[in-house]
Amino acid sequence: MSVSRATVAGPSLPSSISQIADAAWRRIREEAELAARAEPLIAGLIEDDVLHRARLEDAMAAILARKLSGTDLHASLVLQAIDEAFAADQSIGAALRADLAAVNERDPACRSYLKPLLFYKGFQALQTHRVAHHFWRNGRQVLALLFQSRAAEVFAVDIHPAARFGQGILIDHGTGVVVGETAVVEDGVSMLQGVTLGGTGKDIGDRHPKIRRGVLIGAGAKILGNIEIGAYAKIGAGSVVLIDVPERCTAAGVPAKLVGDCGCAEPARDMDHQLPIHV
Repeated sequence: MSVSRATVAGPSLPSSISQIADAAWRRIREEAELAARAEPLIAGLIEDDVLHRARLEDAMAAILARKLSGTDLHASLVLQAIDEAFAADQSIGAALRADLAAVNERDPACRSYLKPLLFYKGFQALQTHRVAHHFWRNGRQVLALLFQSRAAEVFAVDIHPAARFGQGILIDHGTGVVVGETAVVEDGVSMLQGVTLGGTGKDIGDRHPKIRRGVLIGAGAKILGNIEIGAYAKIGAGSVVLIDVPERCTAAGVPAKLVGDCGCAEPARDMDHQLPIHV
């Protein structure tokens, strides 16, 4: 469904992230112009989502409104809510740019700012969560849960709107990612499909994992309970982690055990999923 900006007026642009100074937005527009010329079949989509927009926040809002809308949820209403969140909290736009840079830097299939913006559901689900989290923090829990529900249906990524995420996050592929209410994911974390940051049962209160900065979480890993994964640690694919993991260590297995150091300075950036040779 096409989303017309004429339907809902967008917020004014703060001078700190003006179009002139926004290198990420300039790059996206350049990539979009090339893509529209190279693929005429979707030129209209690219023009509507990107080239007809004044800034990155407008483009992101239009894309998410188109994706999240449905027969019972009009795109103009979704767009209005997303615009409101961007206008009220400039940190959402800053995180959007940091997340774009993370995907471009770490995903060898990408090397683009336009591709994740238009097509990568892990990235789009994360931006939806940032909007939902804004509403949750501001006492609009029903609206926040609506965004969570739609993101789970559309992107197959289920993040409770109370969960806290830092900036520069990569959710690669995204399918099957589940993040619980009291989970914390700090800056610079990378995770792949099928990751769960969950509880261990019916505990109440603070019951979900705390993932510190720069952690790499392999595909299908399950990290359960109010435990801490230390900065720059690595979690092996398919692991079930029930214990704290010290910083710069690797945990792997079912149940996971500490199997060595992480093998590199910044595992989330290097995206090296190999385990120590003796495992």
